[in-house]
Amino acid sequence: MSTTKRRRQQGYNQGTILSAWREALNQIIFGSETAAGRRFDIALIVAILLSIVVVMLDSVYELQQRYAALLLWSEWFFTGLFTLEYALRLICVRRPWLYARSFFGIVDLLSILPAYLGLLLPGVEYLLTLRILRLLRIFRVLKLSEYLEEADILLVALVNSVRKITVFLYAVLTLVVVFGSLMYVVEGPTAGFTSIPKSVYWAIVTITTVGYGDIAPQTPFGQMIASTIMIMGYGIIAVPTGIYSAELLNTHKNQNLDNRACTNCGAASHDFDAAHCKYCGHRLDE
Repeated sequence: MSTTKRRRQQGYNQGTILSAWREALNQIIFGSETAAGRRFDIALIVAILLSIVVVMLDSVYELQQRYAALLLWSEWFFTGLFTLEYALRLICVRRPWLYARSFFGIVDLLSILPAYLGLLLPGVEYLLTLRILRLLRIFRVLKLSEYLEEADILLVALVNSVRKITVFLYAVLTLVVVFGSLMYVVEGPTAGFTSIPKSVYWAIVTITTVGYGDIAPQTPFGQMIASTIMIMGYGIIAVPTGIYSAELLNTHKNQNLDNRACTNCGAASHDFDAAHCKYCGHRLDE
């Protein structure tokens, strides 16, 4: 059975049929295996990079004053282009809602939403730099599946570390509240510790070894407490790193990914031996 007939049969089974032009559009937008698909992806990456440059240049006061009209028209050109692309992505999948709530679907929406919100809230349009998240597709476009596998390992290790890191953060939060309150009592407003929240802020800055220097203890006892927090900070910094490193060592995952895109939800990066999409369950093309 040909690929087209097989897809149409799958469409009958799923209850939704992609017309010929939608199926062709799906192959161009979501498929990186065809020449047309690769050209589309490369052109998209170039457009994303250019749009980010335009937003960054627009934040430079001198350039904004001199080329305000050009930068404005450029921003709206790319916004219109990405809006059209987002709409086409929704049109050419069988279940648009599955794509819209997927990771890349949300990223695609966030890449255009700030431009429209900027009409009501000036300044929000500079969040268009979020478009850089769309460059994550470059790993699929350039067939760097091994990088996706490594990213998956890192994500699994991070998820497995959540409970341990949560307990660690609770312990750190307890310490900074205790030390912050102590410094408020010892130093007081004359040394800049005008409230417990501000003293807790000082404790956070100190225990993380950042040390802004905007607030500093003046009394010998306060300086002794500060020294204790600084020494503790060096030991505390290593804890989450150790937890995460241990989980990486315990994560044994040998997952091979390919670049097939699901025609139902648009998700890519499936196992080579996968027959169905791991996100929506739709049968993948062979």
